[in-house]
Amino acid sequence: MTAEALPAELRRTIVQLARTPRLLVACDYDGTLAPIVGDPSQAKPLPESVHAMRSLAALPTTTAAVISGRALRDLATLSRLPAEVHLVGSHGSEFDVGFVHELDPDTTHLRTQLQRSLQEITAGQPGVTLEAKPASVAVHVRRAEPEVSESVLDAVRSGPATWEGVQVTEGKSVMELAVVETDKGNAFEALRHQVGCTGAIFLGDDVTDEKVFSKLHGPDLGIKVGEGDTLGHYRVPDTPGVATVLALLMEERRTWLYGEQAPAIERLSMLANERTVALLTPDARVTWMCHPGPDSAAVFADLLGGQGAGHFSVLPAQPENSDGTPRSTLPLGQRYVPGTMTVETRWSRLLVTDYLEHGGDSHRTDLIRVISGSTKAVVEFAPRPEFGQVPVRMTAEAEGIRVHGTSEPMVLYSPAVKWQITSDGMHESAHAELTLSEDSPVVLELRCGTETLAGSDLAEPERRSSANRYWSEWVKQLRLPKVETDLVVRSALTLRGLCNTDTGGIMAAATTSLPEEIGGVRNWDYRYCWLRDGAMSARALVSLGSTEEAEAFLDWLHRVMDTLPGPERLHPLYSLAGGTLGPEAVIDSLPGYAGSRPVRVGNLADQQVQLDVFGPVVELATDLALAHGKLRDADWELVKGMAEAVTWRWFEPDHGIWEERDVPRHHVYSKVMCWVTIDRALKLAAHYDRTPEPGWAQLREQIAEDVLKNGWHPDVQAFTTAYEGSDLDAASLYVGLSGLIDPSDERFRATVTAIESELRSGSTVYRYRRDDGLPGHEGGFHLCATWLIEAYLLTGRRTEAEELFQQIVDNAGPTGLLSEEYDPIAERSLGNHPQAYSHLGLIRCAQLLDE
Repeated sequence: MTAEALPAELRRTIVQLARTPRLLVACDYDGTLAPIVGDPSQAKPLPESVHAMRSLAALPTTTAAVISGRALRDLATLSRLPAEVHLVGSHGSEFDVGFVHELDPDTTHLRTQLQRSLQEITAGQPGVTLEAKPASVAVHVRRAEPEVSESVLDAVRSGPATWEGVQVTEGKSVMELAVVETDKGNAFEALRHQVGCTGAIFLGDDVTDEKVFSKLHGPDLGIKVGEGDTLGHYRVPDTPGVATVLALLMEERRTWLYGEQAPAIERLSMLANERTVALLTPDARVTWMCHPGPDSAAVFADLLGGQGAGHFSVLPAQPENSDGTPRSTLPLGQRYVPGTMTVETRWSRLLVTDYLEHGGDSHRTDLIRVISGSTKAVVEFAPRPEFGQVPVRMTAEAEGIRVHGTSEPMVLYSPAVKWQITSDGMHESAHAELTLSEDSPVVLELRCGTETLAGSDLAEPERRSSANRYWSEWVKQLRLPKVETDLVVRSALTLRGLCNTDTGGIMAAATTSLPEEIGGVRNWDYRYCWLRDGAMSARALVSLGSTEEAEAFLDWLHRVMDTLPGPERLHPLYSLAGGTLGPEAVIDSLPGYAGSRPVRVGNLADQQVQLDVFGPVVELATDLALAHGKLRDADWELVKGMAEAVTWRWFEPDHGIWEERDVPRHHVYSKVMCWVTIDRALKLAAHYDRTPEPGWAQLREQIAEDVLKNGWHPDVQAFTTAYEGSDLDAASLYVGLSGLIDPSDERFRATVTAIESELRSGSTVYRYRRDDGLPGHEGGFHLCATWLIEAYLLTGRRTEAEELFQQIVDNAGPTGLLSEEYDPIAERSLGNHPQAYSHLGLIRCAQLLDE
């Protein structure tokens, strides 16, 4: 029996249940896993069912169990299921290898009397057998003639079945008498409670299984095997049907959990309009987009949950080979239109052009998809607002589709496209087949934040030209190095795309929860504005000749500080609007990228102490003043605030640049950046005729002496991570990169060598290799590699710098984007994408190598 033979509605229900966060799969044994046979001792399970149960039990957040009337020892011997599959025997009275209940003497005596009475009743009755269990005795009459069977069962019903303390359970050709409470339904409920499941399936054929079916609720699924009245939701005819159901559930669950089709992170391309972002796969599937802002809930979360979590796909209709098999529809390539944030994906006779409309209302997100060519194409539109947790309904109208059930209005403007709307039981999706001609492209406009399905005042080509012109005109003003110019342009556009034009905030990255280790738990939400990251991004753009982002960011920071009692109370990060973050939460309905859970929203680093954040802000104000030839009064006030914060707190331990979820330490990098804060403030005061605070000069010397005394570890011959240990950290390179000591100082050169030796691996550099209190591992950081390149240059090692820079360039995706990390063993990118740190580091290195 194949999955296609199952009723379509049952298949849809199985697919839906496979996506529950914590799944319980339970079934009966005889008549379900194993066919009914004359000799119960020969009831062997179907190998296909055993394989499926074993595979399900091995999956994360998935529990498999068999609940049978058989004695537990017999059940274990016959089924030969692995220990990962829970076995519950005697209708729920046995949960372990030993008997669950401790029988008191009176109950033991009753059990003995019960067995003697039943032996007397069944003695000499052909085809009748007794099965003794720890707390019960079962009378089997399957092999007896009907007259004998009925006579024996009547005698049992009128005799020992009426005794006080005896519980009777009747099944198919079997009657069980127990001296403790037995109920499959109660056993099932105990399992549900134990594993905390969010959805369950139970399959059974016996009347005793109805007690389980009666306990099912919500997303649970009950399947009756064979004929007879039932409370089950669906029915399969026999044990091969059970094997088919279990196999389908296992495949769907595994696919959902592990994201077998997860695209390589570095191959994702970002669309942006300075208000929000969207990510495209190499085959033009919108795999990630949030609304109303980039740090809002996702409308399309395919990236973290597969297509069931929302996607918007365009593909050529699959042609067939001569043997009738579908031909590959992989695209020929994907690229950005040079100097813009518009992405083109091309097949042989199909071109899909994507961009986010620029300059519209702040409450709207308009994604434009232009489909052109001379072939047939298929479109799948499956929005899943609120990370797929809100049921979606759609109605098709002449001008497009309306999406219902969302807090924000949403429409798909698509005149003349004929849509077919289908449902998976919770969500609806829209499907269309397009016949394209060269002179009439099809335009699809996803409009979030509006209900209008009216045409735009401007034709699509004009709007695309306007968006492209905005980006390309901005690029023209940049001062670009001659080293990797195109990649620097893409990095600059990426940083600009992470800026928010309404608030001035700058995102650290476009995504949440892309893993630092495939299958691991190091999955963080970077869709917010870190003081450090934002200042460093804006500073990179200032170095290229664009200052408006820096001005807007510093204005954003002014507004944040207006809400605080003092600058020393700054949080490390804020929302793009400048507000504090809510609590970090987990979206457990999403399995994560390639099975990397949990998926997080929010970031606990919001509550950390990170004393390095003041330095980058002052450095940005310094570079902006140099670019303008003057220091804004408001920026000087900001600099004084940062210096005041350092004065109050520089001597405290903190959580450091890497936001370790461990006890605070006296991090060398944090102390260095406190020194940078005071040093740059003094230089600004001298250069722009401002009055420094009287104690700044002494404080600068005090911090420097503290770092040199406590940060240098003579046994390691390097500046270490923190005063308290001997472990190394790439961020300690800033002792020399910042100017606290001269790069020619032997202590800095030794630190460079030590970090190269311990933390560099091929084309990447790890942050550190210490135990940071979290399980698992991570990749090397592109930013750390760029720091090492700068250190190589400062210590006269240009050849090594050029080689490492080229390796970073080679690790960029085909459209020029860099994620946070790189795994040199698996040769794949890791972490959130695209990452501001990586791109600002690349820009800095290209400029240095161009000097």
